[in-house]
Amino acid sequence: MRVIKSGNGIALCEGQEGIRREINTQLVGDPPVGTWLLIFIDAAREIISEQEASKIGNALEALKIAMSGGTNFDHLFADLEDHETLLPEHLRTPKTKSTTKQGSN
Repeated sequence: MRVIKSGNGIALCEGQEGIRREINTQLVGDPPVGTWLLIFIDAAREIISEQEASKIGNALEALKIAMSGGTNFDHLFADLEDHETLLPEHLRTPKTKSTTKQGSN
């Protein structure tokens, strides 16, 4: 959500579809107008960049589409198109060692 007005640990913020809510900002301080915040249960958890806010907004829109049965949301993840995602090492398939069969004497 984007800060519209801020002071005394509370900010009026605007989110998707123009929805406005009062947000508790005690964890992040009193952010300046225009600041983007990551919100959870009407409390600001983190100050984020406009780019990060856009990515989060797109992911939430994709979730909304998926929950309504839609499948056309690839365009919302354009930032991932040319990005190779690797699993953490502990989740990767272990490389198998080649074994050589030794003959018996």
